[in-house]
Amino acid sequence: MIAAIKPAGSNTRGLLAYLYGPGRHDEHTDPHIVAGFAMLGMPDPGRDPDATLTQLARHLDEPVHLRNSEFGKKVSDHVWHCPVRTAPEDRHLSDAEWAEIAQRIVEAAGIAPAGDDLGCRWIAVRHADDHIHILATTVREDGRRPRLHDSGIRVGDACRQIEADYGLRRLKKGDGTAARRPTQAEMHKAQRLGWEQTSRDWLQDRIRAAIPHASSAEELLAYLEADGLAVKPRRGPSGDLLGYAVGRPGDLNKDGEQIFHPGGKIAPDLTLPKLKARLEASQPEEHPTARRNRPTTAWHQATEALDSFRTDLADDTHAQAHITALGELLEATSQKAPIHLRAELQAASKAFARAQRSQTRAEDRAAHAIRNAARDIVHTATGPDGSALVALIAALLWAGIIANRWHEAKGHAHQADAARQALHHLQAAADQALTPTLVVLEQHQPKQETRRTLAHDVRAAVPDQADRILTDPSWPALAALLADAEARGHQPHHLLKEAAAQRELGTARQPARVLITRLQHTSRNPSPNLRAEAARLRTTASVTGQQATAAQPPAVPGVRPNRPRR
Repeated sequence: MIAAIKPAGSNTRGLLAYLYGPGRHDEHTDPHIVAGFAMLGMPDPGRDPDATLTQLARHLDEPVHLRNSEFGKKVSDHVWHCPVRTAPEDRHLSDAEWAEIAQRIVEAAGIAPAGDDLGCRWIAVRHADDHIHILATTVREDGRRPRLHDSGIRVGDACRQIEADYGLRRLKKGDGTAARRPTQAEMHKAQRLGWEQTSRDWLQDRIRAAIPHASSAEELLAYLEADGLAVKPRRGPSGDLLGYAVGRPGDLNKDGEQIFHPGGKIAPDLTLPKLKARLEASQPEEHPTARRNRPTTAWHQATEALDSFRTDLADDTHAQAHITALGELLEATSQKAPIHLRAELQAASKAFARAQRSQTRAEDRAAHAIRNAARDIVHTATGPDGSALVALIAALLWAGIIANRWHEAKGHAHQADAARQALHHLQAAADQALTPTLVVLEQHQPKQETRRTLAHDVRAAVPDQADRILTDPSWPALAALLADAEARGHQPHHLLKEAAAQRELGTARQPARVLITRLQHTSRNPSPNLRAEAARLRTTASVTGQQATAAQPPAVPGVRPNRPRR
C-alpha cells in the first residue's frame, strides 16, 4: 500500500472537483465519501444530488476562514492531499475497510490524532476499486496548525502495519533515502513532449554519469554545462559555491522560462555538500589524462582496487563509502565498455544507484582507490582488451554480491533489492563478455589424459569446490586454459590456488567460469614452472626462430607467456 502525500495546496474546491469529476481519462467511477471527521454533518455530493461541492468545500474550510479573520495573516497552504493505493494484485477492499484505513492514516499523520476532538477536518473519497483520496484542511478546530513534521514517515509506518493487518502485499519500510517520485504533472508533461523520462529522472542519470569525470564540484558543474544541461550555481558574496540547480533543455514553464531543479530535489545524495564530500575526499596524484598512454593499466588497476572490497567493509562508514564508490566505478565501466555490453552495464549502474545511499554516513576518504580507478577509466583513451574487461566485470559482480550482503545484514531492504537488480544485469554482462574467450578455449580442448591430470590439480588446489568445478559445463574451457598455461611455463596447481584464494567460490553459479576470469587476471605475472620453462628454453635454442614460433602452442586469450630470464 502506498500513501503519497502531495505538496500542500490552497484550493479545496478545485481538488474536490477533481475527486468527484470524471478523471483525466474517464477513469473515476461512483465517487463518494467513505470516511470523514466526526462532525462532518452534511450530505455527500456523490450520493445526494442536492449537495454541492462548493458547500462541502466551505464546510471543510470553516476553521481556515475563522483563523484568517481572527489573526489577519492568511493561511494559503491549507489543503492536505494524500492518495492511498493498494497493489494491483491485492483484493478489493470494502468501503468500511477503506474507512478504517483512512482513519488510521490521518491519525498517524497528525491530521486527526486519536482521541483529539479538535483535529483537522478531513474526508476520504473513493472513486475507484483500488484507491482512495484523503483531503484535509490543515487548521484545527482550535485555530492551531497541526504538527505534520515527518508525517510521511509516520504514514509509511502505518501503511506497513495496515498491510499486515489486512493481508495486503507487504512493502518495505522507507528510510528517507529514496529519490522523489515523479508527480502526475511531470509524467504528463514527459508524455506530452515525447520524453521517455521525466526531467528529474533524466537529470539524475546525467549527474551520475558526470560524477566519475570530475574531481571537484566546480568541475562537475562545468562538465554538466558542457554536456548541454542548464546549470544555475548559487554563490556567496565571496564567490564560493553554496548550491546548484540544473535544468533539462526544453523543460520550460508556462512563461517560456527554463525550469531548474536543485540537486537535493533530484536525489538525496546529489546535494552540493554530499557531492563535495565524494568528489573532493581524495585527489589522484596525477591527472587521469596523464595516463592515457597506458590505457590497459586503468582496467587492471580497477580490478585490483576491488580485490580488498570485503576487508574494507568492517567499518560501517568505510563500507558505505566503498559501496558508493563501487557505483561510480560501475558507471565509468558502462561508459567505456564495448557497445554490445553497454546496455546491461548501464542498466546495472542505474539499478545500483539506490544501493549507493543509505542512512549510514560514508567516510569517503576510505574509498579513494576505487574512486580514482573510476576516474582513470573514464579518462582512458581506448577501451580494454578482452581479458581485462572480463576480469573487471567479474570483480564488479563479486563486489556487488558483497554489497548486497552488507545491506541485508544491516536491514537496508531497499538497497539490498537494488543491489540484487544490479547483479542480474552484471551477470548477463559477464556472460556476454566471456563468451568469445570460451569459444576460443573450447576449440583447443586438451586430450582426455591431460584433462585427467589437470583434474588432479583442481582437487589438490581447490578441494572444497573441486566437484562443482569439474562438473561445470565450462570445465573443458578451463582445462584448455590450464593446459596452455602449463605449456608456457606456468604451474596449473599454483595458478588455481592463487585464483581461488582471491575471493570465495561457494556462491559462484559457475565456478569454472569464475576461475577462467580470475586466471586471465592473475596470469599476467604468475609463479613460473621452472622445469617446464627450462625445457621450453632448450627446445627454443635448438631450432631457428621461425621453427620455434611454429612450435609454440596456440595462443589462448588471457594467458601471457613468461619471458626468458637473462
